[in-house]
Amino acid sequence: MNQVVKPSAIKPRVLIFIVAYNAETTIQNVLRRIPAEMQQYDTEVLIIDDASQDRTFEKGEEFRHGGTLPYKLTVLFNPINQGYGGNQKIGFHYAIEKGFDFVALVHGDGQYAPECLPMLLQPLLNGEADAVFGSRMLTRGGALKGGMPLYKFVGNRILTIYENIMLGSKLSEFHSGYRLYSVKGLAKVPFSLNTNVFHFDTEIIIQFLFAGLRIKELPIPTYYGDEICHVNGLRYAWDVFVATFLACCLKWGIFYRRNFDVVPEGFSHYESKLNYASPHSIAIERVGAGKRVVDIGCASGYVSAALKRKGCSVTGIDQFEPPKEAGLDRFIRHDLNSDHLPITFDEVDLVLLLDVIEHAQSPEKLVEQLYNAAKLNPKVRFIVSTGNIGFVITRLMLLLGQFNYGKRGILDLTHTRLFTFASFRRLFEQNGFKIEKVWGVPAPFPLALGDGLAARALLKVNQILIVVWRRMFAYQMMMEVRPLPSLEYLLQHAYRESATRAEHLATQKAAE
Repeated sequence: MNQVVKPSAIKPRVLIFIVAYNAETTIQNVLRRIPAEMQQYDTEVLIIDDASQDRTFEKGEEFRHGGTLPYKLTVLFNPINQGYGGNQKIGFHYAIEKGFDFVALVHGDGQYAPECLPMLLQPLLNGEADAVFGSRMLTRGGALKGGMPLYKFVGNRILTIYENIMLGSKLSEFHSGYRLYSVKGLAKVPFSLNTNVFHFDTEIIIQFLFAGLRIKELPIPTYYGDEICHVNGLRYAWDVFVATFLACCLKWGIFYRRNFDVVPEGFSHYESKLNYASPHSIAIERVGAGKRVVDIGCASGYVSAALKRKGCSVTGIDQFEPPKEAGLDRFIRHDLNSDHLPITFDEVDLVLLLDVIEHAQSPEKLVEQLYNAAKLNPKVRFIVSTGNIGFVITRLMLLLGQFNYGKRGILDLTHTRLFTFASFRRLFEQNGFKIEKVWGVPAPFPLALGDGLAARALLKVNQILIVVWRRMFAYQMMMEVRPLPSLEYLLQHAYRESATRAEHLATQKAAE
């Protein structure tokens, strides 16, 4: 992430950042139109000419030397064209490096009215938003009256509707280039990893949405003049479509995109899965009331809290402390990659390892430790779950040459081992366990899509397909296993049985 330099000035420091390419006929007029109200702030104007083939840089320098602008003016020239997105990256980095509070993005062709700057800046000054976008769509019919070509208007609306549906947002448009950002907000997202071309604007919106940053829209006038459009409309639409889809795939755990890996501080993607078929709900159903349970990997606390409501006594084991709502009777902080378990299961009815095994550096070593902790109590049962690498989606991805880790799902970035049904069985069978029951678990559609009718329908279809072909359509695997009697247990049992029999024989002889 980028580092914010705290401003030293009392007045808010505002950078008016003008992206320019072949704008020699318009750049000076854009500078003249910056309203006088901006003088009440510590304002600087930055022009970055992106390797123009005309005299854009020279026109900017002429204006700077003319001394008519009441602000500091900096004019920079990229020796190699960085693209629309790449040029923004440099300007935003400049804003962060120089310790500005806010940065306003203005286009050098005059399409977006500089006169609106004071109005657009106000929500940032009031702390109401982390970004403010000037929208041409908030005023009904304003975009077309302002000269926006009909095909651009239609394309804008179609793409915006698609993006809102996919991202769960409610923006009036995603495609305005008139934007003001809090520099602190910019520093929270890895904008430097975004594309260098025109859909940079879409990708940075996605980052702000995923980071939980606030976006406010205000109406602006639409103006289309004689400026030359450098955007290939069809290519831009395709890039926006793909970027939005891949961002959602990251949320669904299908693909991973580093630039969209933006998580608010303190946020955990481990969410409750109690209201539909999942390892959480199945495990809770299998645990009877009043049982003695050890919940290994309990940090989320959802399962532990539900078991407490069933009258169970629950011991939690995790390297992170669960919330108080989990209501544990006992908590043991422990790293499962250690050489031993800090507990035995001599007086335990059930041990839960829900989506834990795949995180261990050595699952074999962990399962061996589990067996050793249960070797004197062969009646204890274990309920375990993990992802099925043979799930239909991962098979299709491999068929297409894709193997993408993600923020969650079967290919979670934190997973160290992947299993099929067969290899998951062998992991336990070869370490002294007997498999009592095996389940296939459907994909968590309500978690990915929201708990609505569509998600519930897909869940039901997935459950039917699991019955038809479990190895192909099970998103996760669950097993109930128990330890086979250990040699130590059998020897002790032999001692006890022998002593009982010997005592019985002695009693018989004494009776004779």
